[in-house]
Amino acid sequence: MDLILRNARIAGAGPEAVDIGIEKGRIAALEPSLAAEGETLDLGGRLVAPGFVESYIHLDKACILERCRSERGDLEEAIGEVAAAKQGFTEADVAARASRVLEKCVGNGTTHMRTHLEVDPGVGMRGFDGVLPLIDEWRWAIDVEICVFPQEGLLNNPGTDQLIVQALERGARVIGAAPYTDSDPHGQIDRIFELAREFDVDIDMHLDFGESADELDVDYVCALTEQFNYGGRVTVGHVTKLSTATPEHFAATAKRMADAGVAVTVLPSTDLFLMGRGDRQSVKRGVTAAHKLLKHGVNCSLSTNNVLNPFTPFGDCSLLRMANLYANICQIGARSEILDCFEMVTRRSAEILGLGDYGLALGREADLVVIDSAEPESAVAEIAQPLYGFKRGRMTFKHAPVELLRPET
Repeated sequence: MDLILRNARIAGAGPEAVDIGIEKGRIAALEPSLAAEGETLDLGGRLVAPGFVESYIHLDKACILERCRSERGDLEEAIGEVAAAKQGFTEADVAARASRVLEKCVGNGTTHMRTHLEVDPGVGMRGFDGVLPLIDEWRWAIDVEICVFPQEGLLNNPGTDQLIVQALERGARVIGAAPYTDSDPHGQIDRIFELAREFDVDIDMHLDFGESADELDVDYVCALTEQFNYGGRVTVGHVTKLSTATPEHFAATAKRMADAGVAVTVLPSTDLFLMGRGDRQSVKRGVTAAHKLLKHGVNCSLSTNNVLNPFTPFGDCSLLRMANLYANICQIGARSEILDCFEMVTRRSAEILGLGDYGLALGREADLVVIDSAEPESAVAEIAQPLYGFKRGRMTFKHAPVELLRPET
């Protein structure tokens, strides 16, 4: 074997420790007391899980807080401030800031990522061109795919359509949308579905980002998903409006999404920061209950979204921290639902990205994270430290376990 991880606790496989044999970048053995030779790392009963999956993040506009104001803290200010800041973006600038984020993601155990990148006549292709070379540069540690989208409108922003087409022709594998910034939201959704079918790519939209569930664009998205047989290839992010729906409306919408095959990504940090800004008491959390959507058959993920910009002035790219934050916001205490939080940054996110070679099973790529915990539930509850990461069987980072320096007595 090229590498043997001994005394590992496998997420979801019970309390017994096993050994994981890795050969040629893949999992070749999973058994107790593996009779094989090779480089060995004793994990001492720590948790091993498939690498975390960042299903929704913006690399191009990360780490720009010092260039922007965040005084009102609302969505309108964030869009305006970032639109102005984008005028000064260069490819090198984008690449440097994106690399800073990728380093944090890798060091926190993330092995796969979907990044949303903006194109429009203001920024042109500079964000795209800054990130695209990083896919190969960082392949040793993380697989990155690009979702291209129009943050500042499509039909009301001439020239944006051509830039989206250019990005799809040059390798973007997902197309996104932000219909709430367009003069014709449903027209933008129509065009996005049209382009998705033309280029045979998945769809991942910013959708229903607001504070009233009276009108939901997700109903229209579900109708088009069924019309064009796109079930399992459409994800909608944020959907904060749904957090204000009555239980009956929530259940009906969840059933509609499950039947259509539309998945949901909840962005706890951004949604909590931006929503409820007009409230003076009983401030809305604005975070849709993904764990309740799961019970209706909707696949869901939790993700970071923004890092150190006016949309979210915080972030260390820890998906365990994001899962813990979500659990706190949504007042989760049941162990089964804490486990759901862990799966929404691993297995369920992988399903959204269509990662067929993902998971801790024989023959799968050895994209793994070792966590200083014994089980997924405690990893979320305690925001446990990832100690080692592996990409295709090669170690990509390591953290030393904490060592207490007790005084001599």
